[in-house]
Order: sequence, then structure tokens, then C-alpha cells
Amino acid sequence: MDQKSKSRLTLASLVALLVVAAVVGWQAMTAPFPVAEDLPPCVDTSIAKGQEVFPDQVTVSVFNASRRNGLASRTMNGLTSRGFVSARTGNAPDTRVRGVQIWSQNAKNPAVALVRSQFRRAKVTAGPALGPGVVVVVGDGNVAMKRPKKSPTSYVSTTPATICSPPGSTDLTD
Repeated sequence: MDQKSKSRLTLASLVALLVVAAVVGWQAMTAPFPVAEDLPPCVDTSIAKGQEVFPDQVTVSVFNASRRNGLASRTMNGLTSRGFVSARTGNAPDTRVRGVQIWSQNAKNPAVALVRSQFRRAKVTAGPALGPGVVVVVGDGNVAMKRPKKSPTSYVSTTPATICSPPGSTDLTD
């Protein structure tokens, strides 16, 4: 092959490579951006009997049923400073509560028991699920939390249970 033919072949190869690169680049440039997936605030997680549950595995929603502005937010700040995961805060609709109530159908649920143990006087009562996770409703009266050193940092489940944990948590059974 003479020099002229080699030059033509090299130039043709480079032009073909340029066309392929331009097509691939154009497709990449005009492709839609990936859409961020909205994760739920919590997912059901199985807990075995005897399994220890920690605050970072428990999602909490706090609602204000008092006449004091910002009580739900202050209570949520107290819980998140202890490691609980915040889901939702707001006002409880048309509700009268004295002190602290945890609205749950199962007082023995380890997540409910761990949240209840953070307050000086909290009652577990049946109520609607106003938000994801353990629902805490604060009202008029004493809403005092225990001092961090006097409140438990975990709870051992006495029965198999399901708790609402932050996304990314895995099945916690043995």
C-alpha cells in the first residue's frame, strides 16, 4: 500500500470515529435526567422476640393538641436529639389531650415502648395513625421528657413485632 492510500484509510477511520462519537455524545446530551425516587418515611421491619430496638430504628411523628405554639416541633427536637428518626409534625385535628399520648393499637410494640419510656408520664391509647411511625400527641398539661441519662437507650422486644423503621434498614430478625 502506498503512502497516499494509507493516508486516505487513516483519514476515513478518523472521520468514522468522529461520527460515532458525535452520535453517542448527542444521545447522552439529549437523554432525560434520571428522576429521584421518593422514599417512604418508614418501612415495616420485623423484630424477633428478644431483639433489641434502638432509637435510630424507630420513626416518630409528633402532633400538637395543645394551645401552645411549636410544642410538636420542640417535642420532636427532643426525640431526634436522642436518636429517633423524624417523620412528621403538625397539629392534631379536633383533639383534646392532657399530657402525652402515644396512639397505638399495641402498647407492647417495642418501638412504642421505647418512645413511651422517653417521657415522664405518657399513656398509650388507641387512636388514628395521623402520621408514619409511632404517633405521639402532646397536649395541655405536663409534656416533660425524662432526662437523657434516665431514659433507656434501647428496648428488648418481649414478643415478635413489626416496627416502622427508616428506609434502608434491613430485617432485624435473627
